[in-house]
Order: sequence, then structure tokens, then C-alpha cells
Amino acid sequence: MSEKITIYDIAEKLNISAATVSRALNNSSKISATTRQLVLEAAESMNYKQNKLALALKSGRSNNIGVIVPHINRNFFSTIIRGIEEELNPHGYHVIICQSYNDEAKEFECISTLLNAQVDGILMSIASVTTHLDQIINNMIKKEIPMVFFDRKKNIEGLSSVTINDYEGGYQATQHLINEGCKKIAHLAVDRSIEIYKDRFNGYKHALIDNGLDYNDKFVFETKSNIEAGKEAVKKLLKLKNPPDAIFSSSDWVALGAVQELRERGINIPEDFCVVGFSNEPFTKFLELSISSVDQSPLDMGKIAAKVFLEQVKEGGNVKIEQKVILAPKLHIRKSSLKTK
Repeated sequence: MSEKITIYDIAEKLNISAATVSRALNNSSKISATTRQLVLEAAESMNYKQNKLALALKSGRSNNIGVIVPHINRNFFSTIIRGIEEELNPHGYHVIICQSYNDEAKEFECISTLLNAQVDGILMSIASVTTHLDQIINNMIKKEIPMVFFDRKKNIEGLSSVTINDYEGGYQATQHLINEGCKKIAHLAVDRSIEIYKDRFNGYKHALIDNGLDYNDKFVFETKSNIEAGKEAVKKLLKLKNPPDAIFSSSDWVALGAVQELRERGINIPEDFCVVGFSNEPFTKFLELSISSVDQSPLDMGKIAAKVFLEQVKEGGNVKIEQKVILAPKLHIRKSSLKTK
């Protein structure tokens, strides 16, 4: 294995000082264009690699951005990451991705690891059960390290966020079901301790009230966000003395499970039972019985979160701004809820 080339090796080859080599590699204005070119050519020919961490410690900038998501294998989060990268890469930033797996201890570990890696900022969607982040985030604010929340957020003064109007999304989905003639609409809510799911539930509830329909808490179930949870919820709903005729689900995966269980029981969709989901996962439009769903605009969300970060670090210094960007939801109506032609 060959020895690692250092600035001293380059300096010896060119018969100049190591300090001059360092300045040239870091594009110092004190070095002439001719000397800089000689140093760069020598560095390339000798296969010199800069110590990125040491450079970050010296300059205070690493050009690395941390992104923390609950799960990377969900299309929603992977598309957000794509948007972040597409916006930041042309500005010379590299993205380091961490998964919290919806675990607050793992989430804390992710933040600590990224900070130790000298990232220039963190873009983050919080875990479902996060209660402990205030101290570490306050330390970041004091050190002027930018943090931007997307989708799932904490309301902390001084921090920016990019979300969609989850309340409006829940309202639109429920209003559509009412417009299709549904009178007894159930809601599969995932975890209402999380703001986005609480807002979707409130949109559902207020749409019922605004249309003169009774709100029935027996029609509301909190579930996990997976197919099996949707199946189990349908089994419980159909055992009720007066079962519902529609479901608005806060998760497409739960909606898919609900559709599968309803069809296995021979219930006609949408003639006898309608279903609407949330997130507009790709599978919702490719199924034989396509599923209506509320789009969360993940690509735009990622791009805008990145732009908010760039605003905070423009012109070489941290700009103390707080932006609360709220995107409009869009309901895609498909076979699972479209009774009228």
C-alpha cells in the first residue's frame, strides 16, 4: 500500500513552502493564479487527497448536509430526498442520509453523529414518538447550525418547516366521499399524537359537521401504517351494529389493507363502500382497483426544504430566518371512491 501524499510532499516537489501549497489548494487570494495552477497540477499528478474533515474543522464548512427520515424505503421520503439532492447538489452540497426508524433514541444518535461529522445543517422529519429533542436542537440554534423540518415537525421558535396543509387534505378527502353519497364515513387515523395525523383527523371531523353529518367516535380507529392494520380495522368496523359505508385513511398502506379485506368479503367497491387514502403512493394508481388518495407533493417539499436551508446560509453566513411553508394538498380521485360517472 502506497504512503498517503501530503502537502509537504507537494511542497518538496515544487520547492515551495507547505503554507503556500495549503493556500493554493484552498483558493486563497494571496496566491497567484500561476502558482495555484502549478500546485493543482502537482496534486493531481501525485494523487493527493484533501482531508475533508480537517478542512471542515478549519473553515467551519463541510458542504455536507444531514437528512433524517423515519424510513427511507417509503416512496414519500425517498422522493423528498431526491428533491433535496436535486436542489443542493448544484450548490456543491452532498447529502448524508440517516434513518430514525421512528425511534427517538436512534433519532438522537443520528443527530449527534451528523453534528460530529461537521455537517453544515440538518433537514429532518421527526420520529413518531419524539419528545426529547429540545435540548440538542436548542444547542444547534445557539451554535447557528441550520435545521429545517419537513412533513413531521416540532414547533420550535426560530426553526423553519415545510409541510402540506394536512387539515385541508383530510377535509377534501371527506368532502369528496360525502359528495359521492357516503353518509357513514369511518377514519383510520394512524397516530393522532403526531401533528400531521391529528390535522387530518380534524379535517375529516369538521367536514362531517359542516355537511350536517353526525361524528361517531366508534368510526375512528388509530392504527399502524401497514396493510395488516387496514385489514384488522375493517374487520372491527364491519362488526358494528351500524357499520360505515366509507373509509378515509391517513395512510395509503392502511387504505390498501382495507380495500383487500373488503374485496375478500365480497363487498363491492365503490358501489357499496368507498375508500380514500393519503400520500398518493405509486401503487395507488397502478392497481386494477386504483385507490383515491391525497398527494403530499414530496418532490416539491424536498426542493423547498433545501431552498429554505440555502436562504439561511447564503452569502457565507447564517441568516436568522424562520419560514413556515405550507403546501396545498391535491386529491386524486380514482376507482375506489368514484360512484358517479
